[in-house]
Amino acid sequence: MKKFNKKSLAYGFMFIGIILLISGIIISVSLGAKNIDFSTIMQSLFNDNNDVNTKIIRDVRIPRAIAAGLVGGFLAVSGAIMQGITRNPIAEPSVMGITQGATFMIAIAFVLQRIYPNLVIGSFKLMIFAFLGASISGFLVYFISSRSARKVDPVKLALAGTALGTLLISLAMGLAMYFNLSQQLSFWIAGGLLSAKWEGVKLLFIVGGVSFIGAMIMAPKITILSLGEEVAIGLGQKTNLVRFLSILIVIFLTGASVSVAGNIVFVGLIVPQIAKRIVGADYKYIIPSSMILGSVLLVYSDILARMINPPYETPIGSLTALLGVPIFIHLVRKDTK
Repeated sequence: MKKFNKKSLAYGFMFIGIILLISGIIISVSLGAKNIDFSTIMQSLFNDNNDVNTKIIRDVRIPRAIAAGLVGGFLAVSGAIMQGITRNPIAEPSVMGITQGATFMIAIAFVLQRIYPNLVIGSFKLMIFAFLGASISGFLVYFISSRSARKVDPVKLALAGTALGTLLISLAMGLAMYFNLSQQLSFWIAGGLLSAKWEGVKLLFIVGGVSFIGAMIMAPKITILSLGEEVAIGLGQKTNLVRFLSILIVIFLTGASVSVAGNIVFVGLIVPQIAKRIVGADYKYIIPSSMILGSVLLVYSDILARMINPPYETPIGSLTALLGVPIFIHLVRKDTK
């Protein structure tokens, strides 16, 4: 009966989350420098007229709202997986230096543009640079912290990620100051969805979608691994392989997210904690619940970022940090008692 109630609670939680997400996307598309009513939005979706409202809705606001939902969801899933495989409640993607690697490669792209003025690096190429940087730094941290190709120490993983992440973000800031690129790089450091376009949404759907399916397949094994190394081995799990595949999924989910939205912190920390308290310890429910709740959090954060100081935008990373820091301090103090 208890299991049934927990399962029902998980499905009910996800259902409410989906309703909030759909409402948030509608609000996000409606609000902006120019408010657009719901009837105009529906006409723009089904009519081929090329007026200003239609272009704003189709080319700017819809991809931005979808990108916010996908980025928030993927970052939350990445955090849930990290916390499960390391058994560390304060683990999140930035622990592996993934976001810092993306920022470093963005700095490299800007430097190349400054050195070679004829070299054009558009938004899609910048996303590729960011994705490559996130992937390379993630793999590098994994292999630094591993004793063999598939055996990694969770403690060394956190230490190596923190060290490499600090180095990469310092190098990125150094390049930005030397080449006078601080303003261009500030967006990627603070995080935001101002430049989210359909190219970014496609990248998220392809890379993130496949990775999310992989996360759901791995969910039962992550649940067992979260019980402890000895328990998982006793139940016949290949813990090193599970951890390797899980980290691979985290790298791709986070790499795609950072390449579109920059460095958005704490989503991967706070969302899995909330989901776990509601749906229990089974990652079959934690992962989809985190996906939905992370999407809701970032969609509404994006709306708030546009409303605080119009027509300027507040960096979303600042808003998620305001939410995340108190929860982070609470978790740290709880674990030290």
